[in-house]
Parts: sequence; C-alpha cells; structure tokens
Amino acid sequence: MKLSILMPVYNERTVVERCISLVLTAPIPENMERELVIVDDCSSDGTFAILQRLAAAFPQIHLYQHPINRGKGAAVRTAIEKATGDFSLIQDADLEYDPSEYPRLLRPLLDGHADAVFGSRYLAGDQSRVLPFWHSMINQGLTLVSNMFCNLNLTDMETCYKVFRTDLLKSIPIRSDRFGFEPEIVMKSAKRKFRIYEVPISYHGRTYEEGKKIGWKDGIKAFAVILKFWLIDDLYAVPYGRGVLNNLTGTPQYLSWLALKLRPHVGDEVLEIGAGIGNLSGRLMSRRTLYVAAEKDPLHLHALRNRFLRTPNVAVQRIDPETPGDLAGMENCFDTVLCLNVLEHLDDAGQVIESLAATIRPGGSLVVLVPNVPGAYGSLDRKMGHKRRYSQATVGQLLATHGFVVETAESFNKVALLPWWAYSKLLRAGSISKLVLKIFDKSVWLWRRLDILMPWPGLSLVVVGRKAASPGAPVSSMVRRETAHNAN
Repeated sequence: MKLSILMPVYNERTVVERCISLVLTAPIPENMERELVIVDDCSSDGTFAILQRLAAAFPQIHLYQHPINRGKGAAVRTAIEKATGDFSLIQDADLEYDPSEYPRLLRPLLDGHADAVFGSRYLAGDQSRVLPFWHSMINQGLTLVSNMFCNLNLTDMETCYKVFRTDLLKSIPIRSDRFGFEPEIVMKSAKRKFRIYEVPISYHGRTYEEGKKIGWKDGIKAFAVILKFWLIDDLYAVPYGRGVLNNLTGTPQYLSWLALKLRPHVGDEVLEIGAGIGNLSGRLMSRRTLYVAAEKDPLHLHALRNRFLRTPNVAVQRIDPETPGDLAGMENCFDTVLCLNVLEHLDDAGQVIESLAATIRPGGSLVVLVPNVPGAYGSLDRKMGHKRRYSQATVGQLLATHGFVVETAESFNKVALLPWWAYSKLLRAGSISKLVLKIFDKSVWLWRRLDILMPWPGLSLVVVGRKAASPGAPVSSMVRRETAHNAN
C-alpha cells in the first residue's frame, strides 16, 4: 500500500523545511510506502527554492508549482490529480498539525471501517493550543451550519487533516479554489454517503502575527459554499453515462414517484441490473426476501456496499450483463428482474434481455424502464451515453422476441418531455441546470397529479413482461452466500 501526503504550500519559508522533515519521518505502517505531493501556489518569499532543494534530495517528494496564486483548494486539486497512493492525506505546511498522528488517522481506513477520516481539534486530543474565542466560535458555527445541511454530526468540519481512499477522492470534482475546499469536500462526501470517521488530534494553531492566513471573510464565503453545494449535486468528477443519470434523477420526490410506478410489479426475490448508487434500490428493497443490487461500475459498487452494509436482505454483486458468464449460476433464481435505465446504453439490448430471461423463473416478470419517444433523441441523450430512445412498440417487440408477454406498458413524466425536447433539439445543450432539476423535484407533487391529463406521451416508459409459467426453481447458492456475507 501507499500513502499520498498532499501538501499545498504558499509563502512558508520559515517553517516548510521543518514540516517536510516531520512528514517524511512520521510513523506509518511497516507495509506502507509514502509519497509527498507538494504544490507550491506561486510563493513569492523564496519558499519554492527551498522546496526545489528538498525535492532534489528526497525521491519521495513530487514537486509542482502553480504559475499564479490560485488558493488552497486549487493546490489540493492539483495534488489529488498527481497522487498515486491508496490513501490520500491532506497536510498543511504550517506545522499546526502533528504528522506523528498519522497512524491514528489511518487506522479506521486500514481496518476497513471508513472511506474518509477527519482529525478533530475539538475532540479530546493529547494537547491543543488555546486560541482566540471568536476564531473558535466561527469554526464551530461553520461546523454547525455544515452539519445542518449535510445531516452529519461532525465536531470539526474545517479541520485540515482529512484522509480519503484515493480512488474516491479522485472521483469528486473540486470546484473551490480557496478555503471553500473544506465545506465543499464535506458536503460532497455526505451526499456520496461516504463512511466518515472522526479521531481526536492535537492542534498547535498559529496567530495571525505568526502567519495564519484564513480570516473572517473566508468564513462568510464558507457559508455560501455550503449553500451552493447543498443546492446542486455536483458529485462526480467525470459524469459519465449513468453518473450523469444519477445527477439528473437523483431527486427524492421524482424517485418516489418512479418507485410508486414500479413497486406493484416487484416480487419477493429481485435482481436489479445497473443499480447505480442505489437511488431506486433503497425504495424498492423493503419487504423483499432477497434483493440483489448488481452493478459493474466500481464507484457505484462502493456506494451500494456502503448503503446496504447492514441490510440483510440485500446482496450487492458485480455483474456486467453484457459479459458472458457474469450471470452464470443464477438460472431461474428470481421472480422479478429490474432493468431500469440500462437498455438505452447497450449496443445489443436483445442479447442482454436473453441473458436476463434465463435468470427469471417461469411466471416471473421483467420490468423495463427506458427513455420514451425516439423523436426526442438529442444532445442530452448523447451526453448521457444513450444509443437510442424507445417506443412502446419497439420495447414490446424486443420482449416478445425473447419469450415475454407484455402485461403493462405506461409512459409517465409527461411534463418533462417538452423541456427535454427544447434542451436537446433547440438549445443542443449537454446538461440541464441542477437548480432547474431541484425546482422540478419540488413541484413533482403537482405534475404527478396532472400527468394523466396531458395528451402527449411521457419522457419515460415502464414496460412489464411476463415469462411463460411453469414450476419454479430455488435461489442459487451463489446469491445466498452473498446475502449471508452482507448480513454478517
């Protein structure tokens, strides 16, 4: 394993050499390598010359420099891009935090309990310098506001010491260039459902006379950052395919409406293909004896495992329905298979339908959710990785070809068809404003009641196909083993 220590530096010539010495000699587990990724944010006091000398002397140091001063958040963002370790730890260069406490910060990650660990200055650490009252009150006030919007119970949101699994940290887009980095990363970690732990740390804070840079204006900006990233769901650095879909449909009222449409067709033993981050799984798995949430994307698999870690009836498995053999051993295992927002991404939807049909018991059902109205295909679809949009006739024919009898077919979300057409066909946009999506979500209560009155088709289509009935078969031992593992 490797630990990447990410160090943003700006005008710290009096302390930076001592800080780097402590970082390079700090205790870490014996089987772990370390790298120190330093980003100099265009220091003007001779700091960079010191860093160049140290980088030449120590191969663990990887040094980068910004041509202009951009702020701590920008420097951390650059360091994240360059990190190659399994875990990434953020370390300021001002000696306020003690590198000897790395083992304490790493322990929850190494034990497999956490995705992120924050060092808290307000828990009972070994020692902490007493600082001005109002500075502490502002920090604690920002933490309180952040907790209210994130629904967390952190004691120290503004702490420098934050350690992440690097793969997860790289997947989060960092937009704040300056001290807004701290509330932004906390908000996005909360929305991504990371398992966050806090551990007590020592703190040797500086006064402004000693070189402290953050001020009351940064506190005001932090409030704005909290509000901004509460309003928008900017959660993935590369919003590819279903990542875009999660941003577009990851709104609670819309998802509840969709779940209401699907729930009457869901049986007791269920396989959901392409479960994403579990937005719909969490609303459909209740009261099922077995719910297998299947995904192929590693980030989404991680989110699913976190979400259903202690849900005994849910098994999370890596399954790519386009890969021959991924569904082997699951023949006749389920009374319901959910294929929600999947077929439109595939080159050969028929081959996947055939593979899924084999997993369904005779008499069981395949529930398909696809984008409706082929004529609405446009720039938004291309951005989301859609190969096509469907009609009721094309889905019906696809299911009939593979042995299903269509029981129901219903389009819904009619109000969204016109805005979608305008964004895709007229504006040729690649995305819809997240604020617009929030407004739509808050008014779903109205649109779902008017849906039946609108004379045009809906943006989405739900089709339920029934497999010909005959005696069933037991659930495979592979699925049962995975369920037992989740329960433990």
